[in-house]
Amino acid sequence: MAPTARSFARRRLLTTAAALGGAALLGGTAHAAETPKTKKSRPTQFPLPNGFQPEGIAIGSAPFAYFGSLANGDIYRASLATGRGSVISKGPGPGHPSVGLKIDRHGRLFIGGGSGGELRTVDARTGKIEKVYDVGGTFVNDVILTPGAAWFTDSFKPQLYRLALDRHGKPGAVTTVPLSRDWAQGPDFTANGIERTPDGSALLVVNIFVDGGTLMRVEPRTGVATAVDLGGAKIPNGDGLLLLGRILYVVQQQQNAIDVFRLNAAGTRGTAIARITDPRFRIPTTAAAWGDRLYLPNARFDVEQPTPDTEYDAVAVRQV
Repeated sequence: MAPTARSFARRRLLTTAAALGGAALLGGTAHAAETPKTKKSRPTQFPLPNGFQPEGIAIGSAPFAYFGSLANGDIYRASLATGRGSVISKGPGPGHPSVGLKIDRHGRLFIGGGSGGELRTVDARTGKIEKVYDVGGTFVNDVILTPGAAWFTDSFKPQLYRLALDRHGKPGAVTTVPLSRDWAQGPDFTANGIERTPDGSALLVVNIFVDGGTLMRVEPRTGVATAVDLGGAKIPNGDGLLLLGRILYVVQQQQNAIDVFRLNAAGTRGTAIARITDPRFRIPTTAAAWGDRLYLPNARFDVEQPTPDTEYDAVAVRQV
C-alpha cells in the first residue's frame, strides 16, 4: 500500500490483548463524561466540517482550537466559547495533509505534512501558508515547540526534524537528528506523538513498535533514545502527547482512551495514575488544553473509506 494508506491502516490495528492489558495496568480507572452544555457553559462537544478528516489540534493563548485536515491540509478554527468555526487556511490539497500542529505566541502554526514529506508554517491570523520545507520525509507526523526549535516526528524513519527558531520565534533552517540506542524502527508505522520532559531537558516520543508500545526519552543534541520506565504500562496505540506540569496525557486512539502518567522531572520514569474514557470518543488522536478541560478531535479511523459526508466532531473532557 502507499505510505498514507499503510500508516492509517496501522493506526486501525488493535488487538484485544493490547486493549485489555493497558486497562488492567491502569487499574481500569475511568472518568465520567462532561455534563451536557448549558447556556452559561462552553460546549463539551461540537461539530467539525463533514469530510474534514481531523487529526491534530492546537490551542494557543486565546480560546480557539485549530484542527488540521488529513484530506487536503485545510486548517479549521473553532471558538471554544460557542463551538462554531470556519476554515481559516486552505491546504495544499490531496496528498498534503495537515497532521500534528502547534501554535506559538506569535500566532504561527507549525504543521506536520504527513505523506507530503514536508513541514509547513501558517499565519493563523491571515491563513497564509508562510513556508513549506520539503524534508523528504515519509510521513511527517507530530510536532512540539521548544524555546529554540520546532521538533517533528517521522513515522516511517528513525529520525526527528529540527526546525530552528530564533529568539523572536522566526523559523530558520531544518536539520535531521537520527534516533539511536533504544530506538528500534518497526516494519510499519513507528513514531507518533512528541512532547518535552517536565524539566525541558529532553524530548518524549511515542514508539508503538518497541516492547508493545513504549515512551522514549530523546536527547535533542544527539538523538540518543532511552525507554522511559512506565512501570510495565504499554502504549500500543499511543498517539498525541500532552504534558501539563508533570502529568502526561497519552491519547490511545484505537482504545478510545487517554492514559495518564505522573512523570519525574527528567522524564525517565512515569507512574500510571488514571485512564480517561468517554462514550463520545470515536478514536480521538490528539489533545490540547484550555482551562480545566482537554479537547480532542475524533478522527474516526474505523471508517474505512471516508466520504465528503462523513461526520466529524471534537469533544472535551475534564483533566485529571
